[in-house]
Amino acid sequence: MGTSDPGLAGGRIPAFRMIFLAFTFMYKPTRRLITFGAFATALAPGRARAQGGHVLLMRHATAPGTGDPLGFVLGNCATQRNLSPEGRAEAVRMGERLKSRGITLDRLLSSRWCRCQETARLLNLGPVEAFPPLDSFYADAAEGPARTEAVKALPRDYPDRVIGMVTHQVNITALTGVFPRSAEVIIARLGARPSDPLTVIDRIGPG
Repeated sequence: MGTSDPGLAGGRIPAFRMIFLAFTFMYKPTRRLITFGAFATALAPGRARAQGGHVLLMRHATAPGTGDPLGFVLGNCATQRNLSPEGRAEAVRMGERLKSRGITLDRLLSSRWCRCQETARLLNLGPVEAFPPLDSFYADAAEGPARTEAVKALPRDYPDRVIGMVTHQVNITALTGVFPRSAEVIIARLGARPSDPLTVIDRIGPG
């Protein structure tokens, strides 16, 4: 046995229900979607100045293996993991992709590891500068916090510039919380305070 709703008698709908129904049909949740082209605009020099600087972080392209081999010697590529032919092609494609979207870098920094240096050179986006804080701390986690803070501090000296950095998965994860694929690019913006993490704007796969 049910009860009748006096508000519906005679087919009439109370005013508050009309408002609710109208809201239900009008409201459509939206998800903000920003395309790659929008990031090219965001990274244009004028936009970078207006927004306080951006960082383009890239994990080195495909280099078979994990970590570093026994007998690793900094500066001796024969003792290190190096890019495969696929990795070299990934780096070239990413550089072309960024240039085709009008993305330019004011500085391009790299870990001193050979696979990062080669990735940075193959991007062909400008002179490559070795920057030790970008070196991997995979084998020495205790170095992680200091290197992470040094990487975050550098762009603050160039707040109106776009800086590219080629580094390692462990470094990028510490900076952004993102676990990148080989040759993936993370576009990030500086936080308001030095202690703030980088704000990830987008991820660009090696595709």
